[in-house]
Amino acid sequence: MAEQVATLGGGCFWCLEAVYLGLRGVTRVVSGYAGGQLANPSYEQVCGKRTGHAEVVQIGFDAAEISYEDLLRVFFTIHDPTTKDRQGHDVGPQYRSIILTHDEDQRVAAVGVIAEIAAAGIWPGPIATEVRPLEVFWPAEAYHQNYFARNPFQGYCQAVVAPKVAKFRKSFANRLKAA
Repeated sequence: MAEQVATLGGGCFWCLEAVYLGLRGVTRVVSGYAGGQLANPSYEQVCGKRTGHAEVVQIGFDAAEISYEDLLRVFFTIHDPTTKDRQGHDVGPQYRSIILTHDEDQRVAAVGVIAEIAAAGIWPGPIATEVRPLEVFWPAEAYHQNYFARNPFQGYCQAVVAPKVAKFRKSFANRLKAA
């Protein structure tokens, strides 16, 4: 298996990480920062809204088991791609909807899936998801990695992450990793 990589941002990285870790074909998920101009930013710097970075996840996946397009279809199910710089109560450019492509094939696929989602009328407004090439991915601090699994009873995890994971599990039951 040759692992492929996708980099996606759709609000808090804890939500995306928790979902993708349960998806069959995903080999690894790393929370981090991308899309900004500061080298190796800290969580506090990114939350300060001046670095240009988004909270993202970098997903390793086996394309023989799940396609890049299907990763994106999950992405458009688990966050609201119509809001600029926010997801629910999380507000700021670090929470924007963004697809950071690794090559031209991913860019073409991202544009195609966005058109597919828009045509399906799943969301009430236009898709605001940015699509741009990945320049640099910076892994987040260790305490952010596998956050939901390690902190399932933390308030934010109960109120925000758990419902997204539940929605994903219901919508994609046939795509879940074996328990």
